[in-house]
Amino acid sequence: MQDLAQKMLMRHYSKRTVDSYCYWIRYYIRYHGKRHPKDLGREHVMAFLTFLANQRSVSVSTQKIALNALAFLYNKYMDLPFGELGTFNKANRPRKLPVVLTRGEVGALFSNLSGSPRV
Repeated sequence: MQDLAQKMLMRHYSKRTVDSYCYWIRYYIRYHGKRHPKDLGREHVMAFLTFLANQRSVSVSTQKIALNALAFLYNKYMDLPFGELGTFNKANRPRKLPVVLTRGEVGALFSNLSGSPRV
């Protein structure tokens, strides 16, 4: 891991990025029973990313950071590009609630209120 971190620092990655990538790479290795990444392939990466989306319910950006960490590991550090990943479950963006209500929505809200107004 220290050699991996040194290679990232030589490429001018920020310290926080290095820490984050090392975290996700260690998590990936632990997830697959501490097997060496050279023994793991594209399907293992897809299984890990699907696990993050389904069981861990991580955000879209967190899943992308994990993917970028693994891409660095395979493409830049180990020089074993895994190419196109195919399909894996992507994390879902949460639905955004409207910030402003329309006139009709405000009218429906008021019509459902009961009781007398406070003065």
